[in-house]
Amino acid sequence: MSANIIDGKQIGQEIRDEVKAAVETRLEKGLSAPGLATVLVGENPASQVYVRNKQKACADVGINSFGYKLPEDATQEEVETLVQKLNADPAVNGILVQLPLPHHLDEEKVLSAIDLNKDVDGFHPVNIGRLAQKGREPVFIPCTPAGCMVLLEKAGAQLSGANAVVLGRSNIVGMPVALLLVKANATVTICHSRTRDLPSVVRQADVLVAAIGQPEFVKQEWVKPGAIVIDVGINQKEDASTKKGYRLVGDVAFDEVAEVAGAITPVPGGVGPMTIAMLLKNTLHAAELADQK
Repeated sequence: MSANIIDGKQIGQEIRDEVKAAVETRLEKGLSAPGLATVLVGENPASQVYVRNKQKACADVGINSFGYKLPEDATQEEVETLVQKLNADPAVNGILVQLPLPHHLDEEKVLSAIDLNKDVDGFHPVNIGRLAQKGREPVFIPCTPAGCMVLLEKAGAQLSGANAVVLGRSNIVGMPVALLLVKANATVTICHSRTRDLPSVVRQADVLVAAIGQPEFVKQEWVKPGAIVIDVGINQKEDASTKKGYRLVGDVAFDEVAEVAGAITPVPGGVGPMTIAMLLKNTLHAAELADQK
């Protein structure tokens, strides 16, 4: 293995430690602890785990967390009314509506209802719109894409003028990270299921971000020697030798790609820890914005 391993767990912990120290300083100055409200609609098991992890992370750094649960059949009006209530609550600095929402709900309307200065997930259409515009800055950047950019910085990536390829065009990761790479002056190609001769396109990348949800999809021969590879995927792969009967793998065939890449994130322990770390950082920033009112 020749690639440097980008340790997202360690980098994420460093950010958590910085947030914890900043929260302690706030309290010493007589300011309130930041507050994060999570809204969970329905019984999606993965979403329940994500919300619990976020609440635990808040407790670890001194951020107050407020959990709200609505039933699977909650109406659009009920969800938006809860969001408006949280907008008006001064103890709540950040609002996170856990996605995906049940299919009968209008996701964009729910996200649009969140106060722009409490949109710690960074998915408000105005924040995404600002991210897409030259010379404009969003109040918040989506957590996973923001985490990817920190990992690239820590890996020493020279993004200006670099060829960057993003595998995947989701609203949550692919599109926002592509926009962030454009802002960093990279030349960006977004690949998807209709991309022709995908391996040859990917092979041009100095920086590759894989976010398609396909286990070990990217092979060694796809990757340019020395490229920096950020693997956002988290997939279950059958493995009878493990207690659970599966193991977690990314969208990149880690062992073989690590032989040619210059640096690579592992799965788990790469991008995953960064998402919650950046959420905590955004929540702290939201509290700082509230101080200025």
